[in-house]
Amino acid sequence: MSVVVANPSASDNYFRFFGLNQQFNIDLPALEQAYLAIQKEVHPDRHARGSDAEKRLAMQMATFANTALQTLKNPIQRGLYICQLHGVDAKLETNTAMPAAFLMKQMEWRESLDEQAEDLSALDDLMTEVEESKQDTLAEIAQAIDGAKNYLRAAELLRGLLFIDKFAVELDDTISTLI
Repeated sequence: MSVVVANPSASDNYFRFFGLNQQFNIDLPALEQAYLAIQKEVHPDRHARGSDAEKRLAMQMATFANTALQTLKNPIQRGLYICQLHGVDAKLETNTAMPAAFLMKQMEWRESLDEQAEDLSALDDLMTEVEESKQDTLAEIAQAIDGAKNYLRAAELLRGLLFIDKFAVELDDTISTLI
């Protein structure tokens, strides 16, 4: 297996920086391994006797590696990043339009949460449904990005996934208060 060394010239693309293929379904252990190899190379202790410029470059590379890792580890951030690389801005702040069926499902979940806020079993069932929806959406995003190369569709699905994630956190918080 080859050792990955930080490549400053690849710092325009997180995937190239880590020597990974640009795709939604990534090999997370390979990402971690590449990150650790780069951090080892740019660690400040290795550059303690270097010039100020070398120290600064090492710090910049370490910071870039951290940002790149956090982006690629998170499926939503990774998907948004890939869309951005292909010129598609998900416009998360301004574009909240969602398909009617998706909005109806969100409303059903909200009603279930409100109506069954004290029923742990019902909330657990709802969490299972929400998690299945999340997994289905992740699979659709992978197909849109890795399969169809349809970045507009991926951006729409990613906006939906943000809603699902936010609801899952609220649901989890409600369940936690009952346990």
